[in-house]
Amino acid sequence: MTLATYISDLLYRYECVIIPNFGGFVTNAIAAKINEDTHALYPPTKQLTFNKHLQNNDGLLANYIASSKKISFEEALLYIEKEVSFLNAHLKEGVTLKNIGYFSENNTGMLVFEPLESVNYLTASYGLTPVASPPIKREVYGQQVKTLYPEIVASQSSRKTGRFLKYVAAAAIVLSVGSIGLNTYKNQQNATEIAATTQLQEEVERKIQEATFVIDNPLSSLTLKVGKETFNYHVVGGAFKELENVEKLVAKFKKLGYESAVLGVNKWGLTQVSVQSYSTKREAINALYKIQKTISKDAWLLVD
Repeated sequence: MTLATYISDLLYRYECVIIPNFGGFVTNAIAAKINEDTHALYPPTKQLTFNKHLQNNDGLLANYIASSKKISFEEALLYIEKEVSFLNAHLKEGVTLKNIGYFSENNTGMLVFEPLESVNYLTASYGLTPVASPPIKREVYGQQVKTLYPEIVASQSSRKTGRFLKYVAAAAIVLSVGSIGLNTYKNQQNATEIAATTQLQEEVERKIQEATFVIDNPLSSLTLKVGKETFNYHVVGGAFKELENVEKLVAKFKKLGYESAVLGVNKWGLTQVSVQSYSTKREAINALYKIQKTISKDAWLLVD
């Protein structure tokens, strides 16, 4: 089915792609990892999951299909509806979405999704593949050398022992001679330091008694710069051509207690209005569920 092609394209750019009346794909960035059993190093990737509760049309998939196929938005919705009907009709025997994963129903009739791990939707890791590196067995190789060449190992051991004894003897002589001079030097140094410390303490006490403290250069005030929090996840409540409708919708959402704002004009010439904007995807998705149930069932998620 060709619907998989459009979904796959969007997964490279967006973290959430919804198939209206079927469910939504959600991606999460995963750091690089190593498999200790196979010694394979895997690059950073996007973990792909499926949430069947994300069924409301956010316009993302339909708009992309309409732009790609050069058809109207309504025709794109009909195309998606036919593809969803095909999916639902073939879930019992299983359906594969190319470059995405496999859908099926289990014995209890629950929808099961198995993502395809061979495709990495993280653009920063494009072209990177897992690298396998066999472990270095230093202990094993050392034992093999001892077994094959025992005379060489014994010779090296005896030479190292002889050199070590020479170094120990020389160090003992140096330490015994140097300790005498060191003790004499330390005694003289201690006497000098005690006298200097006594004189310095007396001088400090005299200055404290007669001093008047004046601060000529007071410390400047401390200025802290706090980074501005970014809100890249927007729950959009509507989009209009008429400015009057935009202003009415913003006023409606603000009256309900939301920080509504105008997000600008999209490529179809419609001015988008946010209900609220968030700094994390988790906050935005949770808020989207609530907003769809309470004030706007057609609200969708927009990611900058």
